[in-house]
Amino acid sequence: MRRPTPPQAAPAPLGRDVRLLFVTRFVRLFAYGALSVVLVFYLAGAGLSTPAIGAVLTLTLVGDTIVSLVLTTRADRIGRRRMLVAGALLMAAAGLTFASTHELWLLILAGTIGVISPSGHEVGPFLSIEQAALSQLASGRKRTDVLAWYTLTGAVATAAGALAGGALARAFSHSSPLTGYRAVVILYAALGAALAVLFTRLSRQAEAPPRVGALPARFTLGVASGLDRSRGVVLKLSALFALDAFGGGFIVQSFVAYWFYLRFGLDAATLGAIFFWANLLAGVSALLAARIARRIGLIRTMVATHLPSNVLLFLVPLMPTAPLAIGVLLARFSISQMDVPARQSYVMAVVHPDERSAAGGVAGIARTMGAAISPVFVGMMFAQPSLIHVPFFIAGAVKIAYDVLLYRAFVTVLPPEEQAG
Repeated sequence: MRRPTPPQAAPAPLGRDVRLLFVTRFVRLFAYGALSVVLVFYLAGAGLSTPAIGAVLTLTLVGDTIVSLVLTTRADRIGRRRMLVAGALLMAAAGLTFASTHELWLLILAGTIGVISPSGHEVGPFLSIEQAALSQLASGRKRTDVLAWYTLTGAVATAAGALAGGALARAFSHSSPLTGYRAVVILYAALGAALAVLFTRLSRQAEAPPRVGALPARFTLGVASGLDRSRGVVLKLSALFALDAFGGGFIVQSFVAYWFYLRFGLDAATLGAIFFWANLLAGVSALLAARIARRIGLIRTMVATHLPSNVLLFLVPLMPTAPLAIGVLLARFSISQMDVPARQSYVMAVVHPDERSAAGGVAGIARTMGAAISPVFVGMMFAQPSLIHVPFFIAGAVKIAYDVLLYRAFVTVLPPEEQAG
């Protein structure tokens, strides 16, 4: 089945806005990476039980979903820059609150209203709006290349943030480990504020093109989501992305770091180094995804690179020593993110240009909602020493099911540049 080629807005030449969006991506993912290494340690040091930590992380992701829904579905109409600045301010406010209190209800409130990333990966409205702007500034096959470099930038930033977060926690832990963890949370808040300033520098070229036609006057799902002509394909993709994220929620970076601590006694600085190399490998592999996609197509690239990485998930908890477990984890990271630029490029390709922010937002919200459910179960499993390996097995099985379903549903739905080829 071939979809008709949607009308394409004339792309602006690559330039200052593209470079600025790469900078904002780096700053944000650096903050996410730093926080992900210490977040569970920080909440545990603050006196929260493991089930309570799982609840906080779940409600944090639910809150991120609401923030994304509100901001991304309005970005193309109200202004992408305004929504990005609002998201960055919510990120700063959440970090400041987490650093200032140990009260469970305040942490839940800040995590729900603000933007906190327990996984080290994208949350909030940023990814959807940024990739919509980048897809407008770089079209066709160039789009996948730009998004591959964008993915690499984020992976390098997450890696550097993980390394810096572990080192910073150790440097400030002379009085107590909790003091070191709090220093990282304060850094997260400061980077959120810096991000807001950077977003104000975006030009009007990053805004959405004028909409062709108007949304219906009466309230419909299309009006609420910001989608109209692209709604069907976006909802189908989003359901599959939610399944993938549900599996991924069992192995968010914060809990994987905590698993290495419980299983092998590794400290935050060592874990920071591990996730530095893991995320660096993931980012470099993203560049290969663009080359593979040019040969076999975006959907086949997503499945062919994602499926083997999920098999490796089963092996991590089966390793008897820390070096072997780390080796398998690094092998998985070296291919696990190769599907990301292909996925982002595919979504942007099969929707209409004036619905890209909304499409990315709905897809991102689906992923966040899927991932939000899992940490509650992980927290319960981690409370039982005999069950701490189970999340890896569940994640691997669910994500393999996603790969099979995605291939069956979309292998014949080609983006415009593949139709032309």
